[in-house]
Amino acid sequence: MDERSKSAGSLALPRFGASDVERCDDECLYQGFFRLERRRLRHRLFDGGWSEEVVREVHVRHDAVGVLLYDVEQDAVVLVEQIRAGALDDPTSPWKLEVVAGLVENGEDPADVARREALEEAGCEVGELFELYTYYPSPGACNERVSLYCGLIDSHGLGGVHGLDEENEDIQVHVVAYPRLSQLVGAGRLDNAMSLIAFQWLARERASLRAAH
Repeated sequence: MDERSKSAGSLALPRFGASDVERCDDECLYQGFFRLERRRLRHRLFDGGWSEEVVREVHVRHDAVGVLLYDVEQDAVVLVEQIRAGALDDPTSPWKLEVVAGLVENGEDPADVARREALEEAGCEVGELFELYTYYPSPGACNERVSLYCGLIDSHGLGGVHGLDEENEDIQVHVVAYPRLSQLVGAGRLDNAMSLIAFQWLARERASLRAAH
């Protein structure tokens, strides 16, 4: 085994874990729908010993779920479009095309959240559900973890405006033929990480899904 292969193999398990961090203090700076904390910590160094105290601000959020809704028979996906507060300064539009997504409350199973959000945001019942990845969108600044799924659906009759009034949701549902997805990506209309990761997975697995169903 060459040195490059050895190095890649050693990355399968992390060298350090939670016990290699000393949490000195977590200070709440703001508490609203989300929370902002100032965290003071020390951690072990790769070259040995311990770091000086490090201070970081962290955006503390609920974990999230995303679900790519795919109709195998029609070879189409369901996207939702809504205004996003974080994109108000977007040079094109703060209305974003996305896969269905939602937040995980304490004690909830992410797969159950995927099915619930598909019904609330798109009026869509999910059949078979595949877990794709769990990842941190921005671990340098936020503690949120995303669980990403693909749900098989029947897209007949889907569309219109959905969402919960008590959450001020105004969500337009679109059924999009698979060949159009690359056009939307190229045009910059699909510009969020959750959707791009899901579509890359679908591009790789689409033929297998269609053959199996």
